[in-house]
Formats: sequence, structure tokens, C-alpha cells
Amino acid sequence: MRFCGIDLHSNNSVVVVTDETDKVLLSRRCPNDLPKILALLAPHRAELVGVVVESTYNWYWLVDGLMAEGYDVKLANTVAMKRYDGLKHSDDETDAAHLAHLLRLGILPTGYIHPPTERALRDLARKRIQLVRDRPGMCSRRRTSSPARPAVASPAMPSSAGLPRTWTLWGWQRMSAWPCNRMLPSLLR
Repeated sequence: MRFCGIDLHSNNSVVVVTDETDKVLLSRRCPNDLPKILALLAPHRAELVGVVVESTYNWYWLVDGLMAEGYDVKLANTVAMKRYDGLKHSDDETDAAHLAHLLRLGILPTGYIHPPTERALRDLARKRIQLVRDRPGMCSRRRTSSPARPAVASPAMPSSAGLPRTWTLWGWQRMSAWPCNRMLPSLLR
């Protein structure tokens, strides 16, 4: 039985294949090119139990390609792994070997591999969450960096018809008129 761990980066990958005693049979850095990675795995394919890919932002092409070739692929949840406690050093080869080791032990924390049809919606939802989280900071930066406008003479609250209003440095304004709201996509309004 053999186990494979792949430490994936933006332009290269480190592929490590180990046996049931954690002896490293293959450790190679190669460019992110699916045919080259498949060529590295081909001699071990008959005995390969599974392939673990580190979940980074660019894993779609590799996981889809390996699954299309019939490999049993797992996506490692790197946030859930306690890897670096007490280590004096670590590099890409040891990271990939550790992924294979966790697969062999059956304790690999995995992430869900979304079907390709759902990924665009998932990515859009993640971007929306990021924008919503960053919105207060963008609004405060925009307000503090804007040139000063004269304040309204009377801060009496106008009628509450229509959109909610709030007191700003420039007087009472509709919330949709805030500069930060024009900066964000319309789907956040």
C-alpha cells in the first residue's frame, strides 16, 4: 500500500509517495502541470490507496484532473491540522510527507470537494463574506480621507419617509448616499 501527499503552491507542487512504514519512495518538486504529476504517480498507481492535496486557493485543476484519472483524492483541511507544534524546521517535502502519513493513519482532517457546478456560487459567497467583513473599515477610511464639507445648520431629524437616514459630518443623509456604499457591489446593498 502506498500513500501520496501533494503540497500545492501557485506555480509548483511537491509530490511525495510513501509506503505503509512511512518510507519515502518518491519526493519530487514539479511544475503545476497535470501530465507531469500524473507521470510521477503512474508507477505507483496500482498500489496507491489515495492522494491528499493541500487545500489552497488553486486546488480545483489538480483535484479535478486526478479524479478524472480515477484516483481517490482527499482535500486536506489545513486549518484543522496540528502540524507545527514543537518542530524545529519544516519544508515542503516534510509537509507533503506528513499529509501522506495522516492519510495512512486514517486521521486526515478533510474538506468537502464541491462539484464544479457549485464552485462559482461558493466563491461568490466567500467574496461577499469578505466584503461584508471589510465594509466598516472601508467606510471609516473613506470618511476620514474625504475633504471636509460644511455641516448642516440645524441637525433636526427630517421626516422618516423613504430610506433610513443618519447624521454624518455633512448633515442628515440617506444611508445609500454614503460614499462607501458606492464602492461596494450592488449585491451588498
